[in-house]
Parts: sequence; C-alpha cells; structure tokens
Amino acid sequence: MDRRVTKKGDDDASGKERPTLKTLAFMTGLGVTTVSRALKDAPEIGAETRRRVQLVAKQIGYRPNRAGVRLRTGKTNVISLVLNTEHELMSFVSDIIYGVTEVIADTPYHLIVTPYSRSQDPLDPVRYLVETGSADGVIISRTQPNDPRARYMLEHGIPFATHGRTDMGLVHPYHDFDNYAFAGEAVRYLAGRGRNRLALVTPPVGLTYYRHTVNGFADALSEVGASEVPFNTVSIDQSIEQIRMRTAQLMRRKDRPDGFVSSAAAATLAVVAGIEDAGLKLGRDVDVVSKQSSELLHLFRRELLVVNENFRLAGSELARAVLGWIGGADPGTLQSLSTPSEVLPYRG
Repeated sequence: MDRRVTKKGDDDASGKERPTLKTLAFMTGLGVTTVSRALKDAPEIGAETRRRVQLVAKQIGYRPNRAGVRLRTGKTNVISLVLNTEHELMSFVSDIIYGVTEVIADTPYHLIVTPYSRSQDPLDPVRYLVETGSADGVIISRTQPNDPRARYMLEHGIPFATHGRTDMGLVHPYHDFDNYAFAGEAVRYLAGRGRNRLALVTPPVGLTYYRHTVNGFADALSEVGASEVPFNTVSIDQSIEQIRMRTAQLMRRKDRPDGFVSSAAAATLAVVAGIEDAGLKLGRDVDVVSKQSSELLHLFRRELLVVNENFRLAGSELARAVLGWIGGADPGTLQSLSTPSEVLPYRG
C-alpha cells in the first residue's frame, strides 16, 4: 500500500514558511479568491491575470495544501497506479509511469504507485484506496475477463481505467494492445519464412489478453496451414530459468518447433537461451517473433523478429481516460486499442 510519512518541520526545513494563497495574494496585489480562481484557470478571470498569478506561483514554489483541498472539495488530486511489481518486467513500469505523468503534468493531479505482491489478493490495494478515499481515480493492469476490481470500482462509483479489457458486459474506460492481431501477424510472418511448426509462449492463463493471443494464434495457424507444437507448461509469468529449461527440453525433441511466438521480451531472452542450450542456432534452425517495448531485443540477438508495443502510449491513454471520467465524460468514449507494428527484422 502507498504510505507517505511527512515529518514535522519538513515544510519549513529550509527555514522558510510554505507559500500560501495569502502569500500569492500579497505578492500580486490581488484578493485571495481571485488568486484561487486564477490558479484554477477560471474563465471569469482575465487571461493576463491568470498568467501573472500562475507565474508568481511557479516562481515561489506554491503548491496547494492537499489536506485543505480535500476538505474544501472532497478531492485528493491523486491518481493511483496499482501494480503487481513482481510480474511487471523490463521497461513496463517505468514506461507506464512516464506516460501517465506526461499527461497529468499540467493538471492539479499527481501520481502515486500502489504496489502489491504475489501473495496478496489483487482486490486488496483497490479496496484500500476506495475505503480510505486515497485517490480520485485508479489505473489497474493484469486485467481479467471477469475482473473483481473493475466490478468493485463500478459499484462504488470510482473513476478508473484498465490496462487491458474485461469481458463482463460492463462499460468502463480501458486501453489495450491488439494481441489477437499481434499473434496472427507473427504466425503469418513465420509461415512466410517457411516455418510451419510453431509454439506459443502465452500470457498468464487468467488474464484477458491470454484469450486474445491464443485465439489470434490458432486462427492464423488455420489460415496458413501450419501446426502448433504445444508449449502449455510455459507462460511469461514463469521465471527466466524455468522458461529456459523447458525450452531446451522442447528443442531436444525430434518434433521440435521451427518457430516461436513470444508474448514478452523477458520470456524471449529465456527462450533464446533454451534454444542455444539445445545446440540450435537462432535464425537458421528456428525463428522467434516477440513483442518488445524497447530496442533491447536486437541488441541481444540480431536474428530476433520483433513487434513493438508502446507502454508509454498506454500510460498516456490510461491517464487521459481516468481524467476524462473524473471530468464527467461518458466512460464508453474513453476506450482505446493500439494496433501492433509490422514484424521487424534487424535492419542495422
């Protein structure tokens, strides 16, 4: 859970009192009410006055007192990003945070990350945020088809957005990556390179995008006439060492695959290690198409084939969705879906 501890005296640690609305009013020669409205971009305050007040506020380091704001408005000016940090690998966390903060930078809102662990019920941190009134809006990931967190927040009237879609027949904001299209495009690309025995490294079974990925993979296999080599003992949530070991076991079989589709870059590193443990060469004996959110994979092995997924864009879209719902927009208009890039070989 998010915990912030402010020690007595932190606000005046430099020996100066914290600037207040009265400070701003004194420095600008305006009334407190006028200053307050100017900071909120109230249209009844002239543009020049708003600019002057906001410039002085920036110069003296004025920040609204959150406790006071909450008492007056019932708002916290907080967006909470709830993350299972044990499962979020590579650049996911930093990119999502970057995308969210980029959008909220010019708003009164700021971001708090609320982590939870594998041993916790994913509903626990959401319930905490709602029951304590710690945030005005919430962003969640690892979305399930019938997600109890989404249902709970809908029942309690809390604006939120999900990274991924639910399948509950309930309308809410989301941003998702089209994993059905990704898996299908990967299969078609591998088939175009003469690969016809393909294995899939899936997302975790309980998440919605597992279904999208598996269905896209299966439909494309039928389309191109390729066959699946089952790899059901592996998902991207497993450790790198587990994926490496099971890949090596699979690749030592006579009926081994000649192509992989991987749902995450971290898992792909382990798949490549397993392929090489089995004495096989990437690009000659087997091809791998993998999602990635950074340029890492071609630095690791140039033979890898990649599809880009933009987590910064996801963070931005999720932040816009939550702010839109807080602002009164129809949740059904706050849904977005990213299409995958083309499959990219190494281009030097």
